[in-house]
Amino acid sequence: MVPSVLTIAGSDSGGGAGIQADLKTFAAHGVHGLSAIAALTAQHTRGVTAVHVPPVDFLLAQIDACFDDFDVRVVKLGMLAEAGVIGAVADALERHTPRAVVLDPVMVATSGARLLDPAALDTLRGRLLPLATVVTPNIPEAELLVGHAIRTGDDAAAAADALVARGAAAALVKGGHLAVPGPVVDRLHLAGARHDFEHARLDIDAHGTGCTLASAIAARLAHDDDIAAACRAAGDYVHRALVGAYRPGRGDVVVLDHFGAAA
Repeated sequence: MVPSVLTIAGSDSGGGAGIQADLKTFAAHGVHGLSAIAALTAQHTRGVTAVHVPPVDFLLAQIDACFDDFDVRVVKLGMLAEAGVIGAVADALERHTPRAVVLDPVMVATSGARLLDPAALDTLRGRLLPLATVVTPNIPEAELLVGHAIRTGDDAAAAADALVARGAAAALVKGGHLAVPGPVVDRLHLAGARHDFEHARLDIDAHGTGCTLASAIAARLAHDDDIAAACRAAGDYVHRALVGAYRPGRGDVVVLDHFGAAA
């Protein structure tokens, strides 16, 4: 049976991030993509204009339908905008017990729009971090999760340790937002091991990189990669997709070339 990966996340009407980027990534990695839409956004390459959160009961119906029929090996979590949504998703994960959970703690859009209710932050920390096989925050997200500024590589490494101490099995803190010279360094910390993954910094304004990275990790875990191998392969995939990125809209933001990256 072809392995299935379920994304529980928000829809991006512009097609560059969210559920749309997740499904492209799953297809590029040879897994069957399933989706449960936790939020709908009206957005394009210039920003987010509206957000709608559907009823929690309907979200749970989508999740239950997927687990009822498919071999859901891994769940990828993206935009979960409210505390009630986060709690319901945590309950569903505890009920269905997938092999692995990849948590992309989406809080702020590329445009700067806030995508997480501030009151939901504690629920995310308390309910989802302990269920995460890997949590994949960027620097602003990691700062919110650990509660202090991150300005250096050492700060990022300490944040990864703190997220593991808070219950995640592994934390991959992405370095793209660090204002330091040299390559982008993503830092993976898990019990007893640390790994640094480096890629050349590209001078582009890209959309959907975080969604894509987390989805690629989830797909590799569904193919039975270990955590470090999955994170390394996913980072390489995102870098290739960035090299081939293109501008489909009128804004300066580019979207990733998923299928060119898979070649």
